[in-house]
Amino acid sequence: MPRAGLTPDRLVAAAADLADEAGLEHVSLSALARRFGVKDASLYSHVRNLRDLRTRMALLAGGEMIDRIAAAVEGREAGKETLAAFAGAYRAYALEHPGRYAATQIPVDQDLVTGSPAMRRTADVTYGMLRAYGLEEPDLTDAVRLLRSTFHGYCALESTGAFGAPRDVQASWDRTIDALHVLLQNWPGEERTPDA
Repeated sequence: MPRAGLTPDRLVAAAADLADEAGLEHVSLSALARRFGVKDASLYSHVRNLRDLRTRMALLAGGEMIDRIAAAVEGREAGKETLAAFAGAYRAYALEHPGRYAATQIPVDQDLVTGSPAMRRTADVTYGMLRAYGLEEPDLTDAVRLLRSTFHGYCALESTGAFGAPRDVQASWDRTIDALHVLLQNWPGEERTPDA
């Protein structure tokens, strides 16, 4: 590709494509420069370094993912229907875009998260779904962490073919959503010690 027209957005999109094709660990400024047919130094006027590039990839992928999730849950009845749509969109994105999804797991500076419309939308959609279960802080944050770790763990294992039992993987996923729904409906109250 010609150097003319090289922009940060084009670089980040190309890096995200490369991550999906070869894995996030193979995304480097050198690999990206080769893809565009330019010298490595040419990229530094568009991104500061590899960390900056990967942070931008994380924000791009996070935005794509929440767009997909928001579209899936729109107009759904609160509760299990919304949870299943949310979880299904999450899983589909993770499996279809493994490199982009891996980028969403990169720790990102909290100031960037706070300033990102995509990250704010992620919080709005996720917390909105959980508030429909009657949760408030600190239970909201605990529930978000539970869902994220469950979805991430399931997708990570599925993507590597780690589920070896003959049970259908989709059937197990559906039961996982059923179980999460029941748990969210019956969220445990925080244990309080009686006053002395």
